[in-house]
Amino acid sequence: TTETAKQKLLSTLALTKKLFLVDLTRASMFRSLPRTLLSRRLFARRALSTTNPVATFKTSMGTFKAEIFEDQMPITSANFIDLAETGFYEGLHFHRVIPSFMLQFGCPNSKDPKSQMCGTGGPEAGSKFQSGDKTIVREGGTIPDEFEAKISNMPGTLSMANTGRPNSGGSQFFINTAPNKYLDFFDPSTPSKHPVFGKVIEGMETVSAIESVPTAYDNPIEPVKMIKITIETSE
Repeated sequence: TTETAKQKLLSTLALTKKLFLVDLTRASMFRSLPRTLLSRRLFARRALSTTNPVATFKTSMGTFKAEIFEDQMPITSANFIDLAETGFYEGLHFHRVIPSFMLQFGCPNSKDPKSQMCGTGGPEAGSKFQSGDKTIVREGGTIPDEFEAKISNMPGTLSMANTGRPNSGGSQFFINTAPNKYLDFFDPSTPSKHPVFGKVIEGMETVSAIESVPTAYDNPIEPVKMIKITIETSE
């Protein structure tokens, strides 16, 4: 009958709408990378396949891993790896946390998480590290700017902090938690120049948890400590 046909049509339309909403949900899950289980699995697959070193960050709030772009950023990567392997970062705290922006870390003065000197320190002046067959000297406790690989400051990337002056990066870096393309050294719209040297490939939920802690003047009220950073290589 006509009424039966009409009911079948309405049922079909309802089912189609339901399937469409399911597809939208799946698309939304994919767009929300890297904060979903799906993204963590994709990140984990990449971690298993990379030939670059992988850094494991063990913090008081959990663990996350990052690929270090040694193939594209050899000097900056070697500086970070040297500091990690010599224990420089152990016992330091995230001293600057700004939601929907970034988490900053790596100042030796942050061993006291409430020190007013947090954010001002770096490696020992004159200290050295190896980058391939080159010996790099940290003149004044800083390293040369490495403006080579055009990798954008996107969520999950590790980027060098600096004072805004040339060659002023040292031990401090930040993890982007939002698209911060205006920080790219190759973006002419701003004077900011922060080269990316790595990206979180596992444990982004830990990064998100740190991003969400209560702060006072951008400093976590409950200190977030770096227990240890270990480096794994494919060799």
